[in-house]
Amino acid sequence: MGKMAAVVGSVATVAAEPGEDAFRKLFRFYRQSRPGTADLGGVIDFSAAHVARGTGPGAHKVLKSQLSVSSVSDYDAYRAGLQPVSKWQAYGLQGYPGFIFIPNPFLPGYQWHWVKQCLKLYSQKPNVCNLDKHMTKEETHDLWEQSKEFLRYKEANKRRPRSLLEKLRWVTLGYHYNWDSKKYSADHYTPFPSDLAFLSEQVAAACGFQGFQAEAGILNYYRLDSTLGIHVDRSELDHSKPLLSFSFGQSAIFLLGGLKRDEAPTAMFMHSGDIMVMSGFSRLLNHAVPRVLPSPKGESLPHCLETPLPADLPRDSIVEPCSVEDWQVCASYLKTARVNMTVRQVLAMGQDFPLEPMEGNKRDITTEGFCHLDDGDSQVKRARLNPDC
Repeated sequence: MGKMAAVVGSVATVAAEPGEDAFRKLFRFYRQSRPGTADLGGVIDFSAAHVARGTGPGAHKVLKSQLSVSSVSDYDAYRAGLQPVSKWQAYGLQGYPGFIFIPNPFLPGYQWHWVKQCLKLYSQKPNVCNLDKHMTKEETHDLWEQSKEFLRYKEANKRRPRSLLEKLRWVTLGYHYNWDSKKYSADHYTPFPSDLAFLSEQVAAACGFQGFQAEAGILNYYRLDSTLGIHVDRSELDHSKPLLSFSFGQSAIFLLGGLKRDEAPTAMFMHSGDIMVMSGFSRLLNHAVPRVLPSPKGESLPHCLETPLPADLPRDSIVEPCSVEDWQVCASYLKTARVNMTVRQVLAMGQDFPLEPMEGNKRDITTEGFCHLDDGDSQVKRARLNPDC
C-alpha cells in the first residue's frame, strides 16, 4: 500500500496545464515517468503472480474473466500458435465491463511468426503505410528487402541513416482506414491476411464472440520514444463486435479511461505476446499509450522471444517457418521497438457501406495526427492530441 500511495502522490505533484483533463494529466505523467522508480508502481502487471493472488498495485480492480473454452479446439489453437484455451489466464477490470486482458497465451517460439509477418509481409504492397505519403509505390514496394541488411548490422554501425522499416509508423490491412475522414469505404480494400484472420477468429471465439470476421487491421510500429495519443476507436460501423489488440516486442504502458476524458484512466503494462479485447461498454472508451519502456538490460529482447519457433509445425498450421536470417533482422528491430496489431470487424452481417461522395486523399499521421503515433523525432512535426479524437 505504501508504494501505491507514493505513486498517487507523484501524480498529484504534476502541475496541471491550463484546461488539462484528468486523462491528459496522467498521460503526461507516464510519458515523463522514470522506469525503476515509484513512478510505475501503480501500473497493473497482469503477468505478475501477485495479480492472480489479488494483491499488489491495482489488484483490487482486477477480476478473473471466464473464457469460452469449448469454442476453440485445442488443435485450432495449436494451428494459430496458441496454447489450449483451458490454459489461458484472462482478467477484467472493475468498472470496465467488456474489457479482457490475456497475458501471453502463445506457445513458446510462435510469436516469431507474427513478428516476421508484421515486418516482412504485412508491410508490403498492396497494403497501405505512412511512407506512401512521400514516396512512390516503387520506393515502398518491399521495405523488408531494402532494410534487412541495415538492421542485421545495426549494432556495428549505429550512426547509419534509419532504414525504411525503422521509419514505418503504421500499416493498414483489409478495409484501409482514411485518416482524414476517419472512415472506411468499400472502394479502399485489399484482401485481409488469412493467417491473421484465423488467429483473430480463435481469440474472439474464446472470448465469446463466435462468428467474428476480421475485416480491417491497423498495425502500429513503435520506437522507444513513440506514443499513441488519447482516442476512441469508433469508425467501425458495427460496435457490437470486439476490437482485438496483439502486442509484440518491448513493453509499454496502456491507459484505459472512461467515456469522457475527465475520468482518470487505469494504467497497465502490455508485454510481448499479450492480447487485449475491448468489447461492450469498453469498446468505445478513451485509451492511449504514453510510454514504450526500454529493456532494463539495455538493448535486449523480452525473454519470451528468445525461444525459437519449432521446426516441426503442424501440417495445416497457419504459422510458417522463420529462418535464422529473418529472425536476426526481426530481433535487431525489436530490441528498440514494439509492434501492435489491432483487428476489427467493420460491418455487421449483411451490412453495406452508406453511399457517399469519394473521400479526399489520406494524410500522413507522422506529420498531422490526432490520435496517432508520435515518435518524438525532432525532424518530424510532433503529433497533436486532439480532444475531439
